[in-house]
Amino acid sequence: MRSAAALGAVLIVVYTGVIAGADAITKLIAGSYAPPQLFFFSGLIVVCLSVLGARTSSNPQGLGTSCPRAMTLRSGLTVAASVAFFLAFRWLPFAEVFLFIGLIPLMAALMSGPILDEPVRPVAWAALAMGFVGVVCLFPGGLEQVHGGHVAAFLAALLGTASMVLARYIGRYESNALAQVFYPNAALCVTMGLALPFVWVPMGSGDAALIVAYAVLLFAARWMLVVALRHLAAHVATPLMNLQFVWMTLLGSAIFNETTGAQVVLGATIVAASGAFLLWDQIAPTRARTA
Repeated sequence: MRSAAALGAVLIVVYTGVIAGADAITKLIAGSYAPPQLFFFSGLIVVCLSVLGARTSSNPQGLGTSCPRAMTLRSGLTVAASVAFFLAFRWLPFAEVFLFIGLIPLMAALMSGPILDEPVRPVAWAALAMGFVGVVCLFPGGLEQVHGGHVAAFLAALLGTASMVLARYIGRYESNALAQVFYPNAALCVTMGLALPFVWVPMGSGDAALIVAYAVLLFAARWMLVVALRHLAAHVATPLMNLQFVWMTLLGSAIFNETTGAQVVLGATIVAASGAFLLWDQIAPTRARTA
């Protein structure tokens, strides 16, 4: 049990670096193109990589799924969350989006009970509440500072959390990680393809290369996330993603010349501390937790 949790933790740590790179590309693209232009091509590339992976895999299930209804719902949530994150990255500084990503553990805990029957211990609820306090640090002047970018980021976190919780649910019944990468991206490709003719803008070779790089990073990140969620409870895996703040702050400074305010750093520190406690609560020996 502990070794499986450790493997899940390692995968999540690697995932944070990979997905932060993909997010940086999203922010670069968001200033010049509409969501369908990024997501149609990236979805298509990820679908092709999934098919290639299934053909070279020894898994007899291929890209089949034993949970078609849950997979359909997860695919729809992934499409909606992707568009919301795209808008959030367009309208908010890079590091500020992280504070809403920091809400994901709290949302995952709320959803894990009814969906996964994974009740969260009271002491873990305290850590989750502390993480929420960290997010509040983003608005020292009150709710009047909230605008469309914050709403988009909140919806992205909510929808993305639901998709992650469903990934863990599906992982209970099948071990086919590629299927969980294939179907959401196929849905993304189809829906964005329908809208693409109405928003198409000619792309240069540099932007096309960025989209290819985004797709490769996204494929790797989503595969790692699905595998990790088979080994870690959703409300434990998601706080580990708070390591993204480090990557997003560094990338925001290096690529977008953004400065991170003290209140954002304070909020991220509080959120990361709550995530570290939740991880310890999962993998530490029972006697140590009791002590």
